[in-house]
Amino acid sequence: MKKKFIIVFLFFIVYGLALWGYLYGASAEIPRELQGTSADPQTFMTSKELLLSEEYSTIRNFLSLLSAPYEWLIMLFLLMCGWSRTFNVWAKKISKRNFMQTVIYLFWLSLATLILSAPLQWIRYKLSLKYGISVQSLHDWIKEQFIDFWFNYVLMIIIIHVIYMLIRYTKKRWWFYTWVLSIPFTLFLTFIQPVVIAPLYDDFSPLQNKQLEEKILQLADKVNIPADHVYEVNKSEETNALNAYVTGIGSNSRIVLWDTTLERLTDDEILFIMAHEMGHYTMKHVYYGLLGSLVLSLVGLYLVHKIMGSLYVRYKKKAGISSLSSLATVPLLLLIISMLSFAASPLTNYVSRVHEKKADEYAIELVEDKEAAVSSFQKLSKAGLSQVNPPSLVKFFQYTHPPMLERMQYIQQHK
Repeated sequence: MKKKFIIVFLFFIVYGLALWGYLYGASAEIPRELQGTSADPQTFMTSKELLLSEEYSTIRNFLSLLSAPYEWLIMLFLLMCGWSRTFNVWAKKISKRNFMQTVIYLFWLSLATLILSAPLQWIRYKLSLKYGISVQSLHDWIKEQFIDFWFNYVLMIIIIHVIYMLIRYTKKRWWFYTWVLSIPFTLFLTFIQPVVIAPLYDDFSPLQNKQLEEKILQLADKVNIPADHVYEVNKSEETNALNAYVTGIGSNSRIVLWDTTLERLTDDEILFIMAHEMGHYTMKHVYYGLLGSLVLSLVGLYLVHKIMGSLYVRYKKKAGISSLSSLATVPLLLLIISMLSFAASPLTNYVSRVHEKKADEYAIELVEDKEAAVSSFQKLSKAGLSQVNPPSLVKFFQYTHPPMLERMQYIQQHK
C-alpha cells in the first residue's frame, strides 16, 4: 500500500506541473470587440494593477485547483500508510463506547489533517498578504484557524457517528437513511448560520449609515422583501476585498455588507449590489440551491455506498481493515465524497452562474443605473485583483459567478 501511495504522489506532482504549465500559458486576452470599452481592464486598471492581477490570479488559481487533489492525497496517505488504522486502535484502547471512540478517533484524524494541510493554508495566507488582498494579522489568522478546527471537529463528530451507526445497523440502506436525516440537519444549519455560526468568525452590527440603510430598505419594500435592518460586518481588519450577501432562510435571513464595501463604493453602486442580492431573495435562489444540493446528495450518497463497498472488498486485506463499519475507513469515505463533489462542481458552478446572471438582470431593471453597475464591477475586480477573463478550466471548476468581463458586457448590452 505504501508503494501504491508513492505512485499516487508522483501522479500528483505531474498534475501540479501540468496545471502550472496550463495556467502560466493560458491566454486571458480581451476579445477585440470589447477592447477599449468599460469592460476592458486597461480602461480602469493601471499597468501595475494589470501585472499584479495576472500574477496573483495565476498563483491563486493554481492553489485553488491544487487544493482538492492535495486533500485527496492527505486522505490516501492516512489510509494507505496505516495512520487511520492506528488512530482507530488508540480510540479502542481508551474506550469501549462507540461514541467516545468516534470522538477520540476524529480528534487525531482532524489534528493530522490540520498539520498536513497547514503548508498550503500558510502559502495562501502569505500570498494574500503579499498582494494586499489580506491585511489580517498572524494572531487573527491563527485564531480563525483555531475556531474553524473546533467547529468542524464538533460537526464531524455528529455526522460521522450517525453515519457509522447506520452502517452498523444496515449496510445496504445506510446511505438512504443518512440522506433522510441530512434534510432537517441541513435546513437547521442554514437557519442558524446568520445568528450562531457567522458571529463565531466576524463581528456584525446594524448599518451605521442610516441614510443608506433607508435607501436600501426602500428598495426592499419596493419589491416586497420584509427587512427591518441591514447589517455591516467588520472585515477591514482582515481584507481589502469587497463583498455583500444575503444569508439564512426564513425569519433569520440577513442582508449583509462588508465595511470595506461601504468605504469604497458609492451609494448608487451599493444600491445596485443590494438589488442584486434582493434578486436572489425574490427569485428564491437560496431555496433552489438547497433543493439542488439535497438531490445531488441523494445521488452522491448512493455512489459513495457503491464505490466504498467495492473498494473495501478489494483492498480490506492490504489495508488491514476488518469491517466496513470500522472508523479506519473514514478517510476513504471523505475521499470519495470530496472526489464526487469535485466532479459535480462544473454542474453546480454552472447553475450558480445562471442564478448570478439572473440576479444581475433583476438588479439593473430595478435600479436602472448601468453606470453604477459597471463601475461596481470594475471596483470589485480591482479590489480582488481578479482576472476579468479567466482561463476556461478555471471558470469551469472554480467560478460560481460569471467572469467580470461577461457581467460588464451583459450590463452594457442589456436593454
